[in-house]
Amino acid sequence: MSEAGTEARPPRIDCVLICGGVWHDMDFARLELLKLLAEDQSVRTRVFEDYENVEAIAAADILITYTCDVTPSLKAQEVLRDWLAKGGRWYALHGTNSVLRLLESGLWDAPRWAPLMMDMLGSQFISHPPIAPYRVTVVDPEHELVRGVEPFDTTDELYHLETHGDLHVLLETECTEPGTGFVEAADALGTQPVFYIKQHGKGAVLYLTLGHCRGHYDLQPMLNWWPSVDRCAWDLPVFYDLLRRGIGWIKQREAA
Repeated sequence: MSEAGTEARPPRIDCVLICGGVWHDMDFARLELLKLLAEDQSVRTRVFEDYENVEAIAAADILITYTCDVTPSLKAQEVLRDWLAKGGRWYALHGTNSVLRLLESGLWDAPRWAPLMMDMLGSQFISHPPIAPYRVTVVDPEHELVRGVEPFDTTDELYHLETHGDLHVLLETECTEPGTGFVEAADALGTQPVFYIKQHGKGAVLYLTLGHCRGHYDLQPMLNWWPSVDRCAWDLPVFYDLLRRGIGWIKQREAA
C-alpha cells in the first residue's frame, strides 16, 4: 500500500472525556462536548463517568472533565499527576473541583479529602451564591485563549474557590453575595477566578468554572422534579468559543 501523502495527515489525538456525578444534566454536557470534539476528525474519544480507568488516562494525549462530586481514588490521582508531568493537558470544567458533604445542620461542606487532586486542578469549590447574572472580565487580553474576548454577562453558578499554587488567571469575576447553604459561604465575597491555567511539568490544567446545566430529573432523589431546564452559560456563544479555544489549546500539548 502506498504511503504517498502521509506527511499531510494529522496525527491521531487520543482523548478521554470524563462526564459524571450529581445534580447536573450530564447527558446534555456529555453530548455537547462530544460534538465539539468531533469537529476535529483526528481526535478519538473514550468516555467514562469516573477516573478509575487509569490505563485509558495514562494512554491519553488530552483529558476533558465535566463532573460534580466525583473524586478519583488515590491511585487515579497519582496516575493523573504523573500524566500531567509528562506533558498531558487537561481541560477541567465547572464542578470538576468539587467534593461535597451534607451535614446534619442542612449545610453543605467542602471537605479537604483530596489535596492531591485539588493541587493538580489549582482550586477547590467551596460555595456559590444563588444562580444570578454576573459579569466576567478579561485579565490577560493578550493570551491566545481569550484574545479578542470582551467582558460578558452570564447567569450561572458563580464559584467561590480555594486556590492552590500559581495560577495564570485569564478571566475573573467579582462575587458580591455570600454563598447559600454552604459552611464557608461568608468567605465567597471578592474576586474569583473563572478561567485559568496551572502548569505541571510539561503538562497543564486549564480550568473553566462556567457551565452549570440541569434538567427536570437531575436533583433526584433529593427532589423528584426540578421545574426548569437550566442551561446557564451554555446559552452563550462566548461559552462555546471558550470551549473550542480550550480544546484547541490542550491539543497543542508538548509530547512526552
